[in-house]
Amino acid sequence: MKKGLSETCYLFFSTLSNPTRLAILELLREGPKNVTQISKALNQEQSMISHNLRPLIRCGFVFVERRWKERIYSLNRETMEQVFKIFDSHAQKYCKTRGKCLK
Repeated sequence: MKKGLSETCYLFFSTLSNPTRLAILELLREGPKNVTQISKALNQEQSMISHNLRPLIRCGFVFVERRWKERIYSLNRETMEQVFKIFDSHAQKYCKTRGKCLK
């Protein structure tokens, strides 16, 4: 694989290809949350949520802020809202089968 943009795109999309990570991003659109809140909302173990938050933070899709002993996670709205808008626009315009083309 070539270095540069193709590698960046690969890392970007491979990070987003996980359903749990996408669910975390969608949940954080509602507002900042700690890992317990995310875990309860998605009905998943905290360890699984923590494991999936790491790449989202590393890629800058999610920010983390420490408040005392607690970590609060928030969506990088500058980037992710544009990504969601592009996906929604594409799906509305080109995915006439309501996502079945993706299976």
